[in-house]
Amino acid sequence: MRIHSKSIEEHEEVPLADDGRWEELVEVWDQREGREKPVDGVNACFVVSITTPQSGADPEGALAEILGLVEAQGDRVVGSTLHSLTKPDPRTLLRSGVADRIGSEAREADANLLVVDAELTPSQTRNLEEACGLPVCDREAVILNVFQRHAKSRRSRVQVEIAHLEYLRPRIRGVGLNMDQQAGGVMRGRGPGETASELLARQLDGRLADLRGVLAKLKQSAGAQRKSREQCARIALVGYTNAGKTSVMNGLTEAGLSARDRPFETLETTSRSLARHGGDIIISDTVGFIRRLPERLFASFESTLAELCEATLLLLVVDVSDPECALHLETTEAQLVRLAAEEIPRFYVFNKTDRLPAPPLESELASWARGHPYRALSSRDRDAMATLREEVLAEARSDLRTRTVYVPYGATAVSQTIYAQCRVLEATPTREGMQFTIEGKPHLVEQIVRESREAQRD
Repeated sequence: MRIHSKSIEEHEEVPLADDGRWEELVEVWDQREGREKPVDGVNACFVVSITTPQSGADPEGALAEILGLVEAQGDRVVGSTLHSLTKPDPRTLLRSGVADRIGSEAREADANLLVVDAELTPSQTRNLEEACGLPVCDREAVILNVFQRHAKSRRSRVQVEIAHLEYLRPRIRGVGLNMDQQAGGVMRGRGPGETASELLARQLDGRLADLRGVLAKLKQSAGAQRKSREQCARIALVGYTNAGKTSVMNGLTEAGLSARDRPFETLETTSRSLARHGGDIIISDTVGFIRRLPERLFASFESTLAELCEATLLLLVVDVSDPECALHLETTEAQLVRLAAEEIPRFYVFNKTDRLPAPPLESELASWARGHPYRALSSRDRDAMATLREEVLAEARSDLRTRTVYVPYGATAVSQTIYAQCRVLEATPTREGMQFTIEGKPHLVEQIVRESREAQRD
């Protein structure tokens, strides 16, 4: 498990606690007694996929998902097993006999890390490690590692590090046997008789406070950027991770964004202009959803996800080639309810039809779309994407108003507003001014009409 702080160079205004000894402290996590670090940095993982009667997930589908996450975090899988859990053991989650069997299978496969597809408490992790004889990484740690690997922007890196440190905070006592000994003279600022685990906890709290301050500033900057787009119609691409949202974004805007086939390839919200008429429609690609998304990650990215609530249209992308597409759609819609974005108009894009042996049934697609407009296609089909673009533009402009206004040549402020915030359908010069036919949001069009009339009176 690679739980560590980002280097200080990535957060220049965040001071390291206790005179720059932060990385040395957190590195203790990877120096637990009796556990050797892989030479190439790649763990050999034995994966345990756990399903419960309440999960509603297909066991094979759940296993495929966690295997994909393990590979996305940069490790290799040397073995896996399925386990149906009816009653969790409060001590190790798995019963002792099951833990012993899984530990034997993992060691026979030459694994050096056991990945359990469940959220474990700190004590369950320690107890399971003792029972299996291997380090244990739970689902939350895997997803955190994937997020850390794919975070590129300053904001996403800060968000991921906050979630990482919040995960590490209650697990400090399990870092190593020497962590409950009193701290020596390695660092300044220790309290009298303060144990190493207490000192590390204090360092974590200080680091978290600094990072939350940085994130608050980044939120303000992002808020100002969103405010500048208030007059634009905004479309947000949403969906389950790896559904092909970025490929759809590229097909609609020729953005050229990375769209590799792996979970959480996109963590940053990327925006592009969909219409070239004054930039009146902005489309944004957002972080994907996943079932059982760790609460701390949802909280860290809540400000990023909150941008969905400001959209005028949601473009909900679904991978129809996935056997669990219905469950993925249900997960996405549940997250939209959680964000209070369920009332925003939406357009369903049923993607990756080229991977199906036969076209999907229209009755099934209509049932999933629940009365909303939809289109089934492959994002690789340029003609289909061109058709989708026109349909999305029409849907986004369905509540826009068209008016003809006369603007005197001297009213430059009104003309600037028209070109910056409306779609100009026609512009005809006259002797004393310009006659525009414009399309825009109702309140903005009415404001322009009032200002143009006042300019004519003056």
